[in-house]
Amino acid sequence: MFSKINGTGSYLPEKKLTNKDLESMVDTTDEWIFERTGIKQRHISSEKETSSFMGFKAAEDAIKSSNISKSDIDLIIVATTTPDHVFPSNACLIQQKLGIQTPAFDIAAACTGYIYALSVADSFIKSGVYENILVIGTEQYSKIIDWDDRTTCVLFGDGAGATIISKSKTKGIISTNIDADGKFSNLLCVPDKYITMKGNEVFKVAVNTMGKLVDDTLNQSGLKKEEINWLVPHQANYRIISATAKKLNMPMENVVVTVDKHGNTSAASIPLALDYAIKKGDIKQNELLLLEAFGSGFTWGSALIRY
Repeated sequence: MFSKINGTGSYLPEKKLTNKDLESMVDTTDEWIFERTGIKQRHISSEKETSSFMGFKAAEDAIKSSNISKSDIDLIIVATTTPDHVFPSNACLIQQKLGIQTPAFDIAAACTGYIYALSVADSFIKSGVYENILVIGTEQYSKIIDWDDRTTCVLFGDGAGATIISKSKTKGIISTNIDADGKFSNLLCVPDKYITMKGNEVFKVAVNTMGKLVDDTLNQSGLKKEEINWLVPHQANYRIISATAKKLNMPMENVVVTVDKHGNTSAASIPLALDYAIKKGDIKQNELLLLEAFGSGFTWGSALIRY
């Protein structure tokens, strides 16, 4: 028994906040933000666009693009660090909005959350416990940003991405790889109300970790760099993305980049990028994808997928 991606979906809030807009809010410039991050704009949620609402809308979109109905879903996993409430979970709120009866739970692994959730879903399907799992990454980082802190408020955006993971006779999800190291927990965290980040230190660890993750993922799968058609990375920073592509000897034309449009949407960034590239027609059937992410914890992970 194997698993595969059977549908993708996304949701982005209507409001866009550009770098030019931020110039009037904090001491920064469009050029400064773009040169250091590659970000041009990000989406900011309204009061009604909670993380569960956005996750629900992305789920509807993913179901619509799949070959199943919502009643076929037998598990919901939501990756988020910005749930509507401490409890109940976003997964339960989305289950209620969908009007289905199924187990549902959240996973908190920050920017690596979607990869963690995907790994759990893949294991459940391979074990024969479930057949169709709804995996969602949804974040509302605008509510945990200090809008007076120019080092963090320029980086993050809101949104949600979703995938339907279904059983398959052929190997769609080839492998997943997840890991963590809590000794770096103070470098990127929310100690009280807002995100705090030691940017230079995070950048150095992220680049080194991503490089090693690429090697480990390929070695474990027995695949070669040149066999990968697309890199679908976490959209945190263009410089980290380009460094990972360089490690793969991959031209940027084969890297899905949405950080310029979305900013860093944490657990939502990979499913958002995946849905964007599939609906645009860039990613095609039977192509080999490498998904990889790095986030607070620190956590990191990858997935090799035959689409």
